[in-house]
Amino acid sequence: MPMSRAIMSTLVFSGALVSGCSTGNDPPSEAPIVEMANPASVYCESLGGRSVSVKDKDGAAYAICHLPDGTQIEEWALYRRDHPQSSK
Repeated sequence: MPMSRAIMSTLVFSGALVSGCSTGNDPPSEAPIVEMANPASVYCESLGGRSVSVKDKDGAAYAICHLPDGTQIEEWALYRRDHPQSSK
């Protein structure tokens, strides 16, 4: 009988150990969504402009920057014009 008591104790202890390591049924947490501002829109607004979203005939969206002097220019064209890439 002492042998079966030892086996039973080992089984109970092993079961408790395994269940203690269980992660449970918690759903996986979702990664937080990080919203990042559009650099071209930020640049437009830094010049005192106003960003206006428009769609072309195919339904593709883009933004026009309305500058204080009355100039209207596509935001990324403005950004690229004023931030040329350095050549390597």
